[in-house]
Amino acid sequence: MTTQTLRLGLTGGIGSGKSTVASFLSRLGAAVIDADAISRSTTAPDGAAIDTIRKEFGAQFINSAGALDRDAMRSLAFADIDARKRLEAIIHPLVGHETRRQASEASASGKTCIVFDIPLLVESTYWRQEVDKVLVVDCTPDIQIERVLSRSALTQEAVKRIIASQSSRGTRLRAADYVIYNAGISLDQLATEVGKIPLCFGL
Repeated sequence: MTTQTLRLGLTGGIGSGKSTVASFLSRLGAAVIDADAISRSTTAPDGAAIDTIRKEFGAQFINSAGALDRDAMRSLAFADIDARKRLEAIIHPLVGHETRRQASEASASGKTCIVFDIPLLVESTYWRQEVDKVLVVDCTPDIQIERVLSRSALTQEAVKRIIASQSSRGTRLRAADYVIYNAGISLDQLATEVGKIPLCFGL
């Protein structure tokens, strides 16, 4: 008998707690594929995207360590939407290739649930077609801002710009097959909520 594998898309706005939910799903036995981590690896020193970024944008966008200068690129991308699209055209195919490789490996190993941790899943027609169900981790924008400010050096205005650049809360919720509201609860309570997900999807 062939084991059916659920391909679960996990998404949520910055500061929603999506990464924490992903870690709980991993503890439950799911294979978690982190698209953000894969993306960062392509722009790390000697990453697969570095040479192309240097040719496309110039050496000033590569820092002394040989990685993408994220602050410089963030400033350019917020000012020029075309620059963001050009960067995505370089990185996304690399991320897609590695994601498919990891998913194939997880499926071959017998995993019944593969979680695709995709920050911009709702915005992407490609990723929506690649997953069977969508899990959204939700909270209010005020909580998002508070969490991000507590863990990073970003300014409040920078966080607001990031939130504005992502799908709206309503758009994410409309795309969801399952929602975890991650506000006003403890980590233990969050873990309990995550524990309900396998049962919800018949795993």
